[in-house]
Amino acid sequence: MTTETVLSIFLGIGLAASVGFRVFLPLFALSLAAYFNVWELNESWAWIGSTTAIITLGVATLVEIIAYYIPLIDNVLDSIAIPLATIAGTAVMVSTVTDLSPVITWALAIIAGGGTAAAIKSTTSTTRLGSTVSTAGIANPLVSTIETGTSVVMSIVSIFLPILAIVLVLLLFYLIFKVYKKLKPKRRKST
Repeated sequence: MTTETVLSIFLGIGLAASVGFRVFLPLFALSLAAYFNVWELNESWAWIGSTTAIITLGVATLVEIIAYYIPLIDNVLDSIAIPLATIAGTAVMVSTVTDLSPVITWALAIIAGGGTAAAIKSTTSTTRLGSTVSTAGIANPLVSTIETGTSVVMSIVSIFLPILAIVLVLLLFYLIFKVYKKLKPKRRKST
């Protein structure tokens, strides 16, 4: 496996993690990166770097970001965003991975890309639901801002520093695991 292949996998996983925070923003960032020749995509996914794709994904990104600031709409978006994030995570992964057989590429895309996006999106959806319940939605704009900011940072880092991106993804999973362990009810030992 070449260095370029490994970096393309790291890019895909980093962008998939970013998709877990905002579905369209990492796709838009990837579209810009392809358009400006920062990253070369698989031949069948080269259309992502087209002007039409940039405009479409840019508009979708703006609509998504704004919609997450509208009370109740943010929670509705979370309910449909988990399957969308899984699909988008798979798509960014398959579009970026180079020099692997299609079977390995798709397996990586589904497991690493879709799985990463779904895991993070599930966590962010749970966070927003907790915010809605505990603050009557007052803190939801703060949650949305943090999610959008994290998606921007993860997208930029993934495109320009994919090795750091994979480290950040591992850190995110560690934090998710720690929060899960803390919130998980403890079982009582039977005597």
